[in-house]
Amino acid sequence: MNLNEYQAQIEQFDQFPASDNPTDPGFMAKLLGLSGEAGEVAEKFKKIIRDQNGQITPENKAEIQKELGDVLWYLATIARYLDIPLEDIATTNIEKLSSRQSRGKISGSGDNR
Repeated sequence: MNLNEYQAQIEQFDQFPASDNPTDPGFMAKLLGLSGEAGEVAEKFKKIIRDQNGQITPENKAEIQKELGDVLWYLATIARYLDIPLEDIATTNIEKLSSRQSRGKISGSGDNR
């Protein structure tokens, strides 16, 4: 499955109408959901570091995969609300990173380095 196919298939699971207004309840719920799910990914790693001395088990990987899937769902839904295909996001990101790498700016800070 490619990213745009995924983005189209997940629409059936959205309980809100699409909106590009970030103050609409559905859009706001997706923004908060993305943040919450990213936090759950971080929480899984925190517990691996704290409780397992940083050793990741196959079970940990399976749980992290589920949480990353939730992150992807929220990301894809927000992008759909904004009429941005996921494949365009991926392509733009690769282009940005390639440019930074070719200019020796892959590390550092700032959005437009």
